Amino acid sequence: MLEEFKAFISRGNVVELAVGIIIGAAFTGVVNSLVQDVLTPPIGWLTGGLDFSNHFISLSGGRYDSLAAAQAAGAATINYGKFLNAVLNFFIVSLALFAIVKQVNRFHRSQPKPPPRQEVLLAEIRDALRAAPRRE
Repeated sequence: MLEEFKAFISRGNVVELAVGIIIGAAFTGVVNSLVQDVLTPPIGWLTGGLDFSNHFISLSGGRYDSLAAAQAAGAATINYGKFLNAVLNFFIVSLALFAIVKQVNRFHRSQPKPPPRQEVLLAEIRDALRAAPRRE
């Protein structure tokens, strides 16, 4: 069982997956900061001071000035502002990943791939047949 585990771990795909998860976790922190610290304040300013993260619906019937006050009072809340921030995070991450994948694909397209061995052999046979003297 230990040998099978070592063989599984040493495969390239598992290592690439682990690296991808680690980079993804670090990338999430950067995107969260981008949304919360860079994008949300200007959007709030453009919408007249609207702060998405502080928008909620109190299910307890009470009136609270902020989400923190409602949570401190133990009120049940629907935090749709936090949901909007999560959706914005998702779109930013999707856009960033799209840009990265697009660049990687462009890089791969710029490097010509050699033709398959089968095609090379067929081309050589064709050329040899053309070069051979014709019998009539």
